Parts: sequence; structure tokens; C-alpha cells
Amino acid sequence: MTSPISPIGATPTPAAAGGGDGGLRKAAEAFEAVILRQLMASMRQAKLGDDIFGSSATDNFREMADARTADSLAAMRQFGIADMVERQFRGPPGGLAARSGGSVQ
Repeated sequence: MTSPISPIGATPTPAAAGGGDGGLRKAAEAFEAVILRQLMASMRQAKLGDDIFGSSATDNFREMADARTADSLAAMRQFGIADMVERQFRGPPGGLAARSGGSVQ
């Protein structure tokens, strides 16, 4: 069975947009992880001296470790970035009826 195709310009329902709340939550956490990876990369660039054991293999391992750490930190949702993104895309509580002050017809 194929999934229904929505018309151009139609807003997708939460289920069609990635599994409801789970899809939005995962996307928000992934965005927070990207921000944290960039933050950690900037911190690594601000080193005060040369690394005596530095090599490309060590750099690659540190990047992988930083990416895993950023993913773990984003999953804990302690920074609030994912929560803000999720609130932004979810919209105001109550939807259109709450914004217009009445019922939608």
C-alpha cells in the first residue's frame, strides 16, 4: 500500500512529518548535537601549545569522540537548544483556535 501524497503547499500532519512528536524531538536533538559539535571543535582549535603526540589519527579519534559526546549531551537535553527548536516548530499551544481567540471554521 502506498502512502497518500499531499498537495503542494499543504502542511504535513505530525504523523507524516516524521512520526509525530518522536520525529520532531529527534530532529531537534540532532540539531542540538550539531551545535555542540561545532562548539567542541572551536574549543579544540583554541589550544595553547603543540600536541607532542599529535597526528591525523589522533585528530580523527578526537573528532569521533567529540561527536559521540555531543550526541550524548544533546540526548540529555540539558542545554535547552532542542527544547527551543521543538517549541518553535510545534507552534503555540492550542493551535490556530488559540491564536485567533475563537473556533476555526
